[in-house]
Amino acid sequence: MSRSFVHHVCIQTNSYLETLKFYTEGLGFSLVQESPNFHGRDYNTWLQLGDFYIELQTGKSGEVLSDANTNNQGLVHFCIWVEDLNEEVNRLRSLGIEFLMKNGEYIYQVENGSLCKVKAPEGTIVELRDNRGV
Repeated sequence: MSRSFVHHVCIQTNSYLETLKFYTEGLGFSLVQESPNFHGRDYNTWLQLGDFYIELQTGKSGEVLSDANTNNQGLVHFCIWVEDLNEEVNRLRSLGIEFLMKNGEYIYQVENGSLCKVKAPEGTIVELRDNRGV
């Protein structure tokens, strides 16, 4: 098999500006390209964090997208490694980002480190963790 890596995930949203702000100001993605009126969509936008991209798009004109549901099959969350999880949690809390708490805690332990989960405006769950291992 030739060399490969995950390039991007595509996220659709009914709340474009709020979602764009979440990923750029909240999670530190850079806006690489914003294409208005893209094939029947209000926006198709590319966001970048390191070598990873999010293709952020609105539904097609007049379409209202269904809410995300963690009980569906398929992608449940994606994870971003952060150097200082406590600092990141404090920063995100100051921005009013919605956390998915466990036992009343923002940060909780799993067998190989600490993590927290936040919910994007369109419903995507993003895990933040301070361990690079699996």
